[in-house]
Amino acid sequence: MFLNKITFLLLICFIINGCTEPYILETNTYEEALVVEATITNELKKQEITLSKTSKLEDIEIKVESGADVYITDNTGIRYDFEEESGKYISTSEFQAIPGREYRLNITTSDGRSFESSTENLPPINPMKDVKAIVETKDSIRGVAIHANSEDPTNNAKYYRYEYEETYKIVAPRWNSMKAIIVPGVTPSSNPTIELIPNSVDTRVCYTTKNSTDIILTSTAEQNKNQVDIPVRFISSQNSIISHRYSILVTQYVENLAAYTYYKTLKKISDSGSLLSPLQPGFLYGNIKSTINPNDKIIGYFEVASVSSKRIYFNYKDLFPLDPLPPYYTECEQMALNFCFVGIGCDGDNLVYGFSNNTITYIRNTGITYIVNPAPCGDCTTFSSNIKPLFWED
Repeated sequence: MFLNKITFLLLICFIINGCTEPYILETNTYEEALVVEATITNELKKQEITLSKTSKLEDIEIKVESGADVYITDNTGIRYDFEEESGKYISTSEFQAIPGREYRLNITTSDGRSFESSTENLPPINPMKDVKAIVETKDSIRGVAIHANSEDPTNNAKYYRYEYEETYKIVAPRWNSMKAIIVPGVTPSSNPTIELIPNSVDTRVCYTTKNSTDIILTSTAEQNKNQVDIPVRFISSQNSIISHRYSILVTQYVENLAAYTYYKTLKKISDSGSLLSPLQPGFLYGNIKSTINPNDKIIGYFEVASVSSKRIYFNYKDLFPLDPLPPYYTECEQMALNFCFVGIGCDGDNLVYGFSNNTITYIRNTGITYIVNPAPCGDCTTFSSNIKPLFWED
């Protein structure tokens, strides 16, 4: 999710808090803050909340906030408990946000800090109308734009946020029906040999799924007609991810003004291009506050939103029927290596290492000369998954 992407940025904003002079960033200025990602929707499901911590400058991985007591209450007295599971907090039972009810998030961390959100209501429900893939030119680049469309005749829904999950099919361009393996020598002092065996077809076709990281917002508050047509994703026609079959699941959240304003500010910070910009926003407060110590810092927003999703598929040839396929994501230059161990031009050690560690794949050989290419060109499982998603449609 995009909050993790900018957790570090928000921490820096808090540290420098409006300074305009050059500042040397040091770990000893670090002050930990709780990071909350919490959006419950009108979809009947087990709702999810993510709790993490801001990181030090040298930290690489996200720190998960474990052992917290997390629950949501509504104004009818119902309590919805959440349990920690796989780095997230999942509601113990399915529930959905209902119009007219007020919801409040409560968090107590394992070290005794306590936080509470303001009460939030479900915004107007306005399902997304359509998602379309349209060939367009953007900034002189020809490609495909994914447009989300919505319309609200009642003119009640005005603030929208979008996320997407994209999945694409990968076909290894230099896949071979034969695979080279290394057979150890009979004795420790003898050289290994190469054996050719049938290659698994499962290494030829793969599927990669990625989630959006941008904050995608739009508003119809200043329009006479409440119609939305927003490009949520643009992909160059030369991008390898659309070389074969591509799918995108677009999710639309209808928000209230306060949530929209929060994410708009967050987007402005993340798009500023420089952590040390002359214009610093300071600490960005959401709608969650400490109930014990006002100095306990918390980043994030508890949102109640109406949600709808649509998935589309397309093949490259559907949109660009006369164009050659985009280039593969990496160069597939062939290499000729000699399987010998003594003398000039011998590459036996390189072949042994490459085939054993799956850094190269076999194309063909003539005698001791083996033609190989980088492993991703002949085996897509070196960087992707060969498991077809359950939702996938060919």
